[in-house]
Amino acid sequence: MNAMNENLTGQRSGERGLLRFITAGSVDDGKSTLIGRLLFDSKGIFADQLDAMSRSKHKRTVGDAVDLSLLTDGLEAEREQGITIDVAYRYFATPRRKFIIADTPGHEQYTRNMVTGASTADAVIILVDVSKVKLREDGGVDLLIQTKRHSTIAHLLQIEHVIVAVNKMDLVNYDQSVYDRIVKAYGEFAATLGLKDITPIPLSALTGDNVVERSGKMAWYDGPPLIELLESLSVYDESHDAPFRFPVQLVARHNGHEANDFRGYMGRIEAGKVSVGDKLVVQPSGQAATVKDILTFEGSHQSAAVGQSVTLLLNEYLDISRGDLLAGSAQPATLLKNLAADVCWMSDEPLDLRRKYWIKHGTKQTAAKVTAIDSLLDINTQQRHSAEGLKLNDIARIALTVQQPLAADAYDDIRATGAFILIDEVTHQTVAAGMIRLTA
Repeated sequence: MNAMNENLTGQRSGERGLLRFITAGSVDDGKSTLIGRLLFDSKGIFADQLDAMSRSKHKRTVGDAVDLSLLTDGLEAEREQGITIDVAYRYFATPRRKFIIADTPGHEQYTRNMVTGASTADAVIILVDVSKVKLREDGGVDLLIQTKRHSTIAHLLQIEHVIVAVNKMDLVNYDQSVYDRIVKAYGEFAATLGLKDITPIPLSALTGDNVVERSGKMAWYDGPPLIELLESLSVYDESHDAPFRFPVQLVARHNGHEANDFRGYMGRIEAGKVSVGDKLVVQPSGQAATVKDILTFEGSHQSAAVGQSVTLLLNEYLDISRGDLLAGSAQPATLLKNLAADVCWMSDEPLDLRRKYWIKHGTKQTAAKVTAIDSLLDINTQQRHSAEGLKLNDIARIALTVQQPLAADAYDDIRATGAFILIDEVTHQTVAAGMIRLTA
C-alpha cells in the first residue's frame, strides 16, 4: 500500500503525503488545546503568534503558561466565551508528513460546522473528556451525546480512520482502569455504528502527555504518541480506481478573433482517470464523446487523474454546459429524479415538506422537494423511527424529487458525486448536507 500511495501522489521515499484530519467531541473536551499542543510541540507556531497568545486578555491559564487553545479560536466571541464556533483550519508539517487540521465546534448548536469540516477529512480525532463521562457502579460508562453524534456523522461521511483520544488523563492520575472502561464503552457504541478502524490513545493535551512524545506517567500504554499515529495512517484515495467523473464547471472559448474554433470543458476530475482517445458519455443527455486533448497550465497531456483541474477537448461538437457530467462510457453515473438520501439538518428553521428547495450537486443546481421523511435516527440507540419533521442537527433518511435529473453515484461508492446540499430558495441559506443512497 505504501508503494502504491507514493506512486500515486509522487511523494519522496519516507514521506506519506498529505493527511486531512479533524478534532471532534463535546464542549470543552480540549480540541483547540490539543491542536495548539500539536503545533507548539512540533514547532509549528511563529514567535509573533506565541507572543500574541501570551498577552491575550482572554487567556485562561495560570501564570506564564501559554493558552494553546487561542491559536485556533480566532474569533473574538470564541476567545471571550472559551468555545469554538467556526471551523478553524491550520497547516503544519513533520519530516514524514504534511497535515491540514480542522478544529470543529463541540457545542450542539454548531454541529453543522462540524459536518463542514468532516466532509473532506481522512481521519477524525474523537476527544473524550475523562472528567465528564459518567462512570457507573456496574463498571459501565455513559458517553456524552455529542461524542455519539460526532461519531455517527463520521460514520455517515465514511471517514476512514477514527482515533479515540481519551483526554485529561492527568485529572484521574493517569488511571489505566478509567481509560480501559471508556475505551470498552466506546467500542461497544462504535460496533452499533459499524465503525471499524478505531485506535484509542490516552493523553493530556494541556500537559502534552502522549501528544508528540511518549509519556512516562502512562507506562502501561505501549502504543505510539498521537503525532506518530497520525504520521502512520494510510491514505489511499479509492477514487483513483473509480469510474471517471468530471463535472463541467465552465465552457472555455477563445476570444473570437482566431481562425481555429476552440471549445474546452473546464473542471476538476472527481473520480477515476482519463486519457486521450477515451470514450465518454455526456450526462444527463447521453451523447457520446471522445477525448481529443487534455490541457493544463503546463500544456497538453496524454492523461490525467482524480484531483487534477484540467480542460478537456472533445472530437465532437456537442451541447455541453455547466452542470453536465462527463463520465466513462463503460460505467456512467445513475440518472436520478427520485432519490433516497441521509441528511443532517443544518438550519434553525425546521424542514417544511410543503416547500421547495434548491439542490446543489457537484456543479449542477436544480429545484428539489422533500417528498417524505422515511426515518429519524436516534443518536443514543442508533435506532430509526418515524418523524413528521426535522429540526436543527437531526439526522434522517429522506426521499427527494428533483426537477432535472442528477447524474449521481451512491455516496459510499464515490463521495463527490454522492454528496449534495439543500438550499432555502428564499433565504439562500444552506439547510442540509446530504449523502445519496440511490433509488429506482
